[in-house]
Amino acid sequence: MSDFDVDLFVIGAGSGGVRAARIAAGYGARVMIAEEYRVGGTCVIRGCVPKKLMVIASRFSDDFTDAAGFGWNVGESSFDWSALIAAKNREIDRLEGAYRANLDRAGVELVESRAEIVDAQTVRLLATGETLRAKRILVAVGAAPAMQPAIPGMEHTITSNEVFDLPQQPERVLVIGAGYIAVEFAGIFAGLGSKTTLVHRGDKLLRGFDDDLRTRLGEAYAARGIEVKYSTTPLRIEKQEDGTRVVSFSDGSAGHYDQVLLATGRVPATKGLGLENAGVLCDELGAIVVDAYSRSEIPSIYAIGDVTNRANLTPVAIREGHAFADTEFGGKDAHVDHSLIPTAVFSTPEIGTVGLTETAARLRFERVAVYQAAFRAMRATLSGREERVFMKIIVDAETDKVLGVHLLGPDSGEMIQLAGVAVTMGATKADFDRTIAVHPSAAEELVTMREPYAVYDGSKAGVL
Repeated sequence: MSDFDVDLFVIGAGSGGVRAARIAAGYGARVMIAEEYRVGGTCVIRGCVPKKLMVIASRFSDDFTDAAGFGWNVGESSFDWSALIAAKNREIDRLEGAYRANLDRAGVELVESRAEIVDAQTVRLLATGETLRAKRILVAVGAAPAMQPAIPGMEHTITSNEVFDLPQQPERVLVIGAGYIAVEFAGIFAGLGSKTTLVHRGDKLLRGFDDDLRTRLGEAYAARGIEVKYSTTPLRIEKQEDGTRVVSFSDGSAGHYDQVLLATGRVPATKGLGLENAGVLCDELGAIVVDAYSRSEIPSIYAIGDVTNRANLTPVAIREGHAFADTEFGGKDAHVDHSLIPTAVFSTPEIGTVGLTETAARLRFERVAVYQAAFRAMRATLSGREERVFMKIIVDAETDKVLGVHLLGPDSGEMIQLAGVAVTMGATKADFDRTIAVHPSAAEELVTMREPYAVYDGSKAGVL
């Protein structure tokens, strides 16, 4: 008889934890998974999925405006926030049900309780006080909103946890931050008609992205009527008797808002897990330190997803969970390469990116060629919209290998998924060039940029 109650105990039933549990069970492991909130995790319940639904809703305002240029008379339109939230909730309920059904079909036992680590191979279920012995423990609890900056009145803000369930749409909203969540929700609120302000301590949005995308997105947001306050921080938030918030800023200004969304990042949700009981090492941010195979320093304890703070994206967590199960229960040697990850930002206009930015490429390679194009989308030629599409390809001029692709404009998220396949396979610029264009499409620009915009040779740069 085994000394363990289960072969694998997973803490956290988000996308990564569920994938790991299902794959491990498919290899014959006895698997139990604990979740204290809802099955599906941040992405499904209060993250990427409901956010994308809201992004889609926010873009209909552009559709109605643009339709006139194509002969349509749409007439008066209005937006019902409560109807959107109700529809979103129905879809999230459906998806949670699907996640639960998938666990059940895989033979994974779901326990609806918070779980804490007692020692290297023991967990406690807080709902019942029961302790269980597990041969392996996988921590997949994700991350939580960072409550920063710590300023007076911070308690009067909402985070990405609460924004999906607001009882009514704010007429005036302040978004604090400039990452994925901040940029996307600024676009959502603006598209739905809220007067939107975005405040950021830096001089450009989306730190870590290619500088041309950062600059052009900021310009596009300003053109859309979003007030972007750069190099500015909030100093104090005061809630008024009527429920509004008055925010004082470092530039000496102040503003009145119905809601303030704090979106300054997320931190690994490791507090209170009992990791110290087993001697699990965490870094200064609280992230569990793991190796390429998601193993912590404790041989029986593993971690995947945002709790490790490697690449905080849902598809990455899913791949890490799958690789973990393949290695530990399937007898395979599987790990995730985090060096090349396609990603999208569902701002409006949308961003898609994979590979090195121009700055990173020029630091790592002797000769770098930059190809780029900026143009109005075909839809804009009749609608009269001034917003432009921007595309950029970064190439190692010595080997002709494509190092990065960066897109801004409609459907960039869809395009970058396919471009990501080519870049991951090591495609060259010649491979792009010999690919026949799909015409008329925006994507054809990726294979028709023949002459470089600039070639950088060491410290010497020439704009051609």
